[in-house]
Amino acid sequence: MYGKAFAPEYQGALTSLSVNSSLTDVLAAGREQLAAAERAGRQGEAARSGLAVAEAHRRLGQVREADRAWKASYRAAREAGDTAAMAWALWSGGTLARQRGAFALAWRLLGLAAELGERGGDVVVRGYSLAGLAETGRIQGDYEAVGRLHEQLLAEARRRGEARHTVWALEGIAQMHRNTGSYDTAYAMFEEAAGIAARADDRRGHAWALRGLADILSVRDADTGRALALLSEAEESCRAMKLAGALAYNHKMRGNVLYRAGRYAQARATYEQSLAEFRAIGEPRGEALSRLGLAKSRARLGHDPAETAAELADLTRVLERIGLRHAREMVRRAQEELGLTDATTGRARAVEPTAAAATCGAGGAVAGSAQDGR
Repeated sequence: MYGKAFAPEYQGALTSLSVNSSLTDVLAAGREQLAAAERAGRQGEAARSGLAVAEAHRRLGQVREADRAWKASYRAAREAGDTAAMAWALWSGGTLARQRGAFALAWRLLGLAAELGERGGDVVVRGYSLAGLAETGRIQGDYEAVGRLHEQLLAEARRRGEARHTVWALEGIAQMHRNTGSYDTAYAMFEEAAGIAARADDRRGHAWALRGLADILSVRDADTGRALALLSEAEESCRAMKLAGALAYNHKMRGNVLYRAGRYAQARATYEQSLAEFRAIGEPRGEALSRLGLAKSRARLGHDPAETAAELADLTRVLERIGLRHAREMVRRAQEELGLTDATTGRARAVEPTAAAATCGAGGAVAGSAQDGR
């Protein structure tokens, strides 16, 4: 049995905040408490209030402010000698690093956070930090390395009855199943996650689960109507909580669904929207995935094949620089789908727009999901 979801990153004087609190409200409350703690010289409370400020900025897509806030939280925690608070600050910094596409830094900060969490006796921050490491590896496509860790964290969350963490783990494992073609298993896990999140009043987790369900309904069942309806429902929660990153990924998925349905002009407009949103919040991975969807949509609408091939080649370099190990395969599939590769050599080739349109099927889309901004 799971209890109501809670937000352990809202600490000290901010524990009354809900997991569903609007991020603008969290930011205002966090700043107020942080200022009061600093005036009183209470460094421990400043560290914990500063953590909420950092997380609000991060989820709102305010990268520079988030970076300053988590570092200030860490300094205050270190001055107070609060090991657990130091771990939470490092967790926030590591999560921000992953969101920015700085995976090496994310691994380092989250690893340190897990160590300090264990040393400080805070099992929650240790679990969140290990989850961050697992999610970083999953996003990079290293499923073999982090699959067992996802399963371990799911078992621990179930044992402790932590709804929010259970939902996270289910969604991560479901995404790996989806990306390896096990659609039925993925759907069942997203469905379970959605149910737990709804009962625990975890609107953020519920929105991510609905996004996963919509993806599978689209790719497996070609059920465009239901998929779009679920994305609209999830979007309401994203907007209510001011979840900038989650909203951008929701729109990117809407582009995927429209693309698969052959509604290329609508897909193009939606990818343009998500691309602008990702650029506004400094999220390079989402930006690259939106560019990939946009390039494919434009190609379907008759865009110059040579320019499309150049865009895909550039995306290969971008995705590999970010550290997505499956990037080359993603772009290769796009090249094949659009008739831009030689089947025997794999080299890019130019084709006439009419030929490209003729060789394109309706089933492709931009794979890859993320739960940044959670």
